[in-house]
Amino acid sequence: MTEIPMFPLGSVLFPCMPLPLRIFEERYLVMLARILENEPAEFGVVLIERGQEVGGGEQRFRYGTVAQITELEGAEGFVSVLAQGERRIEIVEWLDDDPFPRAEVRVLPELEWDASLEPLRLRAEQQVRRTLARVSEFADQRWAATVELSDDPVESSWQLAGIAPLGELDQIALLRSASLDALLSGIIELTIAAEETLGAFGDEDDEDPGIDDPEYQAGDEDDDE
Repeated sequence: MTEIPMFPLGSVLFPCMPLPLRIFEERYLVMLARILENEPAEFGVVLIERGQEVGGGEQRFRYGTVAQITELEGAEGFVSVLAQGERRIEIVEWLDDDPFPRAEVRVLPELEWDASLEPLRLRAEQQVRRTLARVSEFADQRWAATVELSDDPVESSWQLAGIAPLGELDQIALLRSASLDALLSGIIELTIAAEETLGAFGDEDDEDPGIDDPEYQAGDEDDDE
């Protein structure tokens, strides 16, 4: 078990996904100063179950991800931080705020890749890209259907979980996956359900956006990211 600083947020962080933050609360500025004394500079991220990000007193989920700071920039009134999701953690015990949240955690096992999973990974990618393309026609999305993924199959699997247009509870379920098979199967199942739900608000007669086109699948990353 390891004691680490914690940052409860209103969103889920997956391994291999970026996390941009603007830190302005005094307790988290203190936390940031302490984190930067060590290398690598890391903190834990968990989803808030009830409450707000600002002010404290929130209730938090048990599972989260360690974030490693990759970029830092000071500005008037806040500090801009860019971090990267690393390993998954389970909260063993919450400690007293000092003055920021702290917890004892255990690291969850890494998911192992097997080449036989590649067809499932490709199916998950196709499903996520198709859903993003469809939903983007009538709702703003953080991630474009053409966003670039890692060449590493484990990393790209986590990235698919991160870009899929899912709710936080579905994301928590994916974060807790015990195997890559379960993760990829969960991505497909939950994204199909999301597409059916979100598609009800769009034009169901629209033409399929051509996800089977290899050039579409290998498109450039969204310029906004």
